[in-house]
Amino acid sequence: MISDREQAVFEAGIKLGALYHQWVGTPISRATAESVETAIEGAVGLQPYVTAIRVRLNRDLMTQNPFGYSELTGAMFSVEITTVYGKARCVAALDYTGEYPLMSIRSIDETP
Repeated sequence: MISDREQAVFEAGIKLGALYHQWVGTPISRATAESVETAIEGAVGLQPYVTAIRVRLNRDLMTQNPFGYSELTGAMFSVEITTVYGKARCVAALDYTGEYPLMSIRSIDETP
């Protein structure tokens, strides 16, 4: 039998993986970054078991191509997501480590 804790972790991981692969390559600029952050938060926040999500994109990495925009890359992401399943809460993150956009578990505990 799968525990609430294991399911909460799975839910966080699957959502971060989907977020990453769904949004990488999206046309973006410093002027549109905030609306893209909000759109990602809104879309992922609709999914089951998500209770909180915060998305920040590194604008310093947004360099314009000849057409005036950049493309969203894994290096630009800083995401924190909280999932709750049953009595378990998982806080997980997607951050660029300097070499790779790494997904990690920040904490797992029981909901109050």
